[in-house]
Amino acid sequence: MTTIRAMRSALRRLVTVAQDSDEIVEAAPPVPMRELFRRFWPYTRGRRKWLIVIFLMIVIGPVVDTAEIWLFKIVIDDMLVPRNLQLFLPIALAFVGLTLFSGVIGFIDGVVSTWVSEQFLLTLRFDVFRHVQNLSLGFFERRKLGDILTRVTGDVEAVETFLLSGVADALSHVVQLGLFLGVLFYLSWELTLLALVIAPLFWFTARGFSGLIKAVSRERRRRSGSISATAEETLGNIALVQAYNRQGWEQERFQRESLGRYRATMASTRIGALFGPIVDVIELIGALVVMGLGTWELTQGRLTLGGLMVFLTLLSRLYTPIRGMSQLSNTFYAASASAERIAELLDQRPQVTEVAHPRPLRQTEGSVEFDGVHFRYPETSRSALTDVSFKVAPGETVALVGTSGAGKSTIAKLLLRFYDPDQGAVRLDGHDLRDLGLTDLRDHVSVLLQETLVLHGTVRENIAFGRPGATEQEIVAAARAADAHDFVTGLPEGYDTVVGQRGRLLSGGQRQRLAIARAMIRDAPVLILDEPTTGLDAESGQRILQPLRLLMSGRTTILISHNLLSVRDAAQIVFLEHGRVAGLGTHDQLLATSPGYARLQLLHGPPDDVPTIEEFTS
Repeated sequence: MTTIRAMRSALRRLVTVAQDSDEIVEAAPPVPMRELFRRFWPYTRGRRKWLIVIFLMIVIGPVVDTAEIWLFKIVIDDMLVPRNLQLFLPIALAFVGLTLFSGVIGFIDGVVSTWVSEQFLLTLRFDVFRHVQNLSLGFFERRKLGDILTRVTGDVEAVETFLLSGVADALSHVVQLGLFLGVLFYLSWELTLLALVIAPLFWFTARGFSGLIKAVSRERRRRSGSISATAEETLGNIALVQAYNRQGWEQERFQRESLGRYRATMASTRIGALFGPIVDVIELIGALVVMGLGTWELTQGRLTLGGLMVFLTLLSRLYTPIRGMSQLSNTFYAASASAERIAELLDQRPQVTEVAHPRPLRQTEGSVEFDGVHFRYPETSRSALTDVSFKVAPGETVALVGTSGAGKSTIAKLLLRFYDPDQGAVRLDGHDLRDLGLTDLRDHVSVLLQETLVLHGTVRENIAFGRPGATEQEIVAAARAADAHDFVTGLPEGYDTVVGQRGRLLSGGQRQRLAIARAMIRDAPVLILDEPTTGLDAESGQRILQPLRLLMSGRTTILISHNLLSVRDAAQIVFLEHGRVAGLGTHDQLLATSPGYARLQLLHGPPDDVPTIEEFTS
């Protein structure tokens, strides 16, 4: 008990250190085991009849084992002691038959158990992934991607152990315990009662360790998520890390989280290493006591030699399920830590939800209106938008300008309904976006982001991402319109060329033209352009002007820019300052009426090679 208290003290120090440090990943809230079972049991639906088959195999297996052990009594008492060799052949045939039957049972049990487990994992993992994909953008802006990936992969695996494999093992232990006890009582009820005296020691020992194991397992799973989050963030931005020579700092951060997991793992290992020998000692004491009394009964003629040998064999088998059940409780507690993380993930709800009966969008003209919109990001104290109002007529190009943090990208997020306004309304063709279905709305909006997002896949797959089911002719036509066809056909595999993670095998201009082709094939009436030429050199910027011109033609376009030189010819300019509309009008009107717009104009100086709206659309 002193050792256990010392381990509890060490564990408290471990958890305290974790709480005092900057937690990359927060721990999931504790959930009662009964609630976890209730939560995940529905995922066995459709496969529960096979659980009956598994249960039958669980019952038949120990019966066969017991029969094989009982044959040893016959071998000793009826064949070896009286030297009756005539029984050899039937006993040998019985052993062969039982062995073959046991092999068949083991095969069926292994295949069916694995099938049920993998089907369960397939359903749960897909449901978790689908649930995460349907969460609002704000969830991903607050959470570490690496931790989410760890939950979708490793933690899901542990839920299966918690619900299926662990329960099957528990049932197997119970069946074995019942069978072995029955035979033992038949052989000698006095020895059996003596053997059971020490059984509670297994239980109390497991109870003493279970709380420690669950706490350590929680910390280890949390640290695993932190390691994945750190690695994903560092390697995903490796160019930035290397350019600023921050490898050492990132290595220290990764080492800190790895060290935390190492400490949690070592604590778990020490607990397990101590638990095993304690149980071994308890088992040995019981076996020695029974062996001594059994030998005495043998000398008194109340027990045969074969009976004693079978009794000792069954006794060793009896302690195995008792020991397994005590260890199983620790396994359940360890797996429940992962189940809690999955439950916490599934409890997350999208901030943006659809109405029960969304209004369908058919002939969309593309008029956009922001009407008195107020918005503040979750868990922040400063408003991102305050009383923002403007209208965009169908087919009109409107520019959103202002310094960084003025609210330009927030407007785009609200138009895509990544968030809903706290007050006011955003409308498309006069319909409040909250009355529309999310899929329907986003099908009518194309986006060209400042960070050109390209998927790890082929050129064809990246273009068709804008409209699933697009034909080969439509993909090629979109690439031609985006001035991408020539460079694509020059790639090693043409349209089947894999562009690498985030399109890193392509130049910036090539990625942008690929993104334009993706937006073109979508053919949506509303277009959002977020700094479409930022990060491109002058030649590449000029190269995409014609594709952009085709893309914007006939579409309601919202151009986001902090550079006034690229938007001065827009039909309407919305000038934003600190989340408010500080000016609304044409370039000349704002120069005359908005001091802030005039100051921003002076910062950029005379236009040189910056493309203008007129160049986009002329």
